[in-house]
Amino acid sequence: MKRINLDLFELQVFLRLAEERGFRAVAQDVGLSGPALSRMVARIETRVGARLFDRDTRNVALTPQGVALRRAAVRILGETEDAMKEFTGFLDAARGRVTLAGLPSVTAGVLPPLVARFTREHPEVEVHIEDALSDGVVAAVSEGRADLGFTAGMMDSSDRLSFRPLFQDPFVALGTLEFLAEDRVYSWAELLGHPFIAMARGTSVRALTEAAVAQTGGLLHARFEVSHLTTAGALVAAGLGVTALPTMTLPVLGRPELVIRPLGSPSMIRRIGLVWATGRTLSPAARAFHGLVCTQADGRKGDDA
Repeated sequence: MKRINLDLFELQVFLRLAEERGFRAVAQDVGLSGPALSRMVARIETRVGARLFDRDTRNVALTPQGVALRRAAVRILGETEDAMKEFTGFLDAARGRVTLAGLPSVTAGVLPPLVARFTREHPEVEVHIEDALSDGVVAAVSEGRADLGFTAGMMDSSDRLSFRPLFQDPFVALGTLEFLAEDRVYSWAELLGHPFIAMARGTSVRALTEAAVAQTGGLLHARFEVSHLTTAGALVAAGLGVTALPTMTLPVLGRPELVIRPLGSPSMIRRIGLVWATGRTLSPAARAFHGLVCTQADGRKGDDA
């Protein structure tokens, strides 16, 4: 099969000539001299192997082969224009996809208003969210499965990952009036004197809980150990014990009947930050979401000042 190789400019000139049916007007429009336009048409006909125009001193008319090429040219140029519009939309962050990985408490408590604002400003960008523990968030970003991650800790930026602190998330005590009847600040030692419901090992909450307990000089003896925040909330609501959780986890619990008290001695704060792959270029949409998060975080710091 013969391969026909015409560039987009040649197809555009061909279509203009098919519409105008006059060399002089088309030559002026496309910025070519009359002889140069004639040579281009001859070159196009040579490449396709067919006569495309019947022409005399006054008129230019398409041959049947020219009519067929016009249909093809309209389709090719239309698809090219649509593709370039799509690409321009991608560059302008008007289209595309952003994948976010985050701790469940962050994806439930922090991300919804951010995603709501982002989708209002970028309605055609697809946003995908993955819930994961801290290690899973870091892995998703490192392996390229997520553009941005929301995790807990004090990790530093490295050759592999960049990290920006965002929010401070203080721990509070949770229980029922049976255990937390007084409206005051409770200590970790007091909390550990009751049946304690702990999050599973490997979670950021468990690591900080163990750090707090170590500062009291005691040991963590969990009455119950759970993997999901909603389970911890249900056990506490049933009066089976108390727990300590960061404030950002509270919307996940869905338990308005729980008693929440300030927690100190020591005061524990979970630090939430944004992580992305160092040296990997973010898509325009991901970069736009990154900018929104940082702007919101800076505004929040200003409010706290």
